[in-house]
Amino acid sequence: MGLLNRLGDPYNAEGVILGTMEQILNWGRAKSDWFMSFGLACCAIEFMAVNASHFDFMRFGTIPRPSPRQSDFMIVSGTVTMKMAERVKRLYEQMPDPKYVMSMGSCANAGGPYWEHGYHVLKGVDRIIPVDVYVPGCPPRPEALLEGMIMLQSMIRKEEIFKKRDKIKAEDEAKDIKAV
Repeated sequence: MGLLNRLGDPYNAEGVILGTMEQILNWGRAKSDWFMSFGLACCAIEFMAVNASHFDFMRFGTIPRPSPRQSDFMIVSGTVTMKMAERVKRLYEQMPDPKYVMSMGSCANAGGPYWEHGYHVLKGVDRIIPVDVYVPGCPPRPEALLEGMIMLQSMIRKEEIFKKRDKIKAEDEAKDIKAV
């Protein structure tokens, strides 16, 4: 009886971990993220520092993937030009669901120093794809990117995947009824 009362706090059950299936799946998804890096400018250099041994980005369970079809989230770092925007969107569309995006640096977040006079610069990557986590800075410090990763993992851990599937199923049924 005492263990059942602790379902609200599954990680504090005196050596026994209790939780729902959704919590266990989300815990596993949050701790084994595969990412695709889309480095476009100087923020990509700072991203290399995060992957080096001093900051060790992989300690969060993140593994770089070369293909969008194998990636859980994309890190867009640097200045997104109008020419590259189409490619960023195409790569995002090729990623399997659920997919997440981390925007790294002032240029990816809002156009950076080029936003006012740069006719060729996209005024933020969120104009073409949805962004889940923004990492500020020009370029951002490696610690800021690590904090962004912690935020993304927290968001994944709290996601309601089964309710989302039920909602998508209901929307599909509504479309089928409209089609008839």
